[in-house]
Amino acid sequence: MKLRLLAASFLFACAALAQTAATEPVAILELGASGSRTIQGASSAGGDIAVEFTPIENWLEMEIGTTPVFAAHTVEWDTDLLFKKPWTLSRKAEFMIGVGPEWIHQRKSAIATNSLAAEFALDFMYWPGARHRIGWFVEPAFDYAFGHEHERSITLSWGLLIAIR
Repeated sequence: MKLRLLAASFLFACAALAQTAATEPVAILELGASGSRTIQGASSAGGDIAVEFTPIENWLEMEIGTTPVFAAHTVEWDTDLLFKKPWTLSRKAEFMIGVGPEWIHQRKSAIATNSLAAEFALDFMYWPGARHRIGWFVEPAFDYAFGHEHERSITLSWGLLIAIR
């Protein structure tokens, strides 16, 4: 009798773990557009792609992404690693505050430069369906570059969320 009870408990526990793992995505792909403006007034626009995953549930999410932005005679690639604290606002809405390092590769008038930066971001996510397969995001951010010009910029990214299961 004890052996049957132990086996049944084990099977129910495994089924519960499998069900929990199936409902949470392994990662979330972000695809979208981005617009940026420096404090000095220069503006640029481009795309946005990132992958977000959760190492510690309800405590830490990490996002690795890159944003190519284009302006007159300038191409810039911003690649970042953000550490985000998530909050669930409702079954369909999430909010995160993130901070992390950023690498900026800029080619301006045939001169290439690289610099490190710090980024602070707010991330709003909306999942219209109950299964959280596809959603929308809006992410305003502030960047401070540690290069010789100490450039500061405000960026707004928005687009599509795709859950990877």
